[in-house]
Amino acid sequence: MSDRDEFGAFLVGFVVGGLTGAVVALLFAPQSGEETRALIKDKSIELRDKAQETAEEAYARAEQAAKEARARAEELAKEAKTRAEALTAEAKSRAGTIASEVKERSKGAIEAVRKTKKDDSGEATPA
Repeated sequence: MSDRDEFGAFLVGFVVGGLTGAVVALLFAPQSGEETRALIKDKSIELRDKAQETAEEAYARAEQAAKEARARAEELAKEAKTRAEALTAEAKSRAGTIASEVKERSKGAIEAVRKTKKDDSGEATPA
């Protein structure tokens, strides 16, 4: 944003300076009217060319900034994708571990219930 403000200030100063110079040239011109008109025409062409050049430079800088922003956005997207993949893999691993633990605990609980039923029914438990 700072570069934009500096460029705007430069452009305003450029235009104001050009207009001031034109007015001073008209007021203090030692030439005839025809010579003054020719001078004004030349200066206006020069001013137009400078303004066009400045606009082209600003456009080139804007294009460059857009390219840099696009590249940075792509880089951040790749980084986010990599992080998401790592988190997904970690979550799958943890889910597998938890599922295994639950399965083992369930088997233990089922065996305990079966043992308790056998003990309650009076059957001999295997040694």
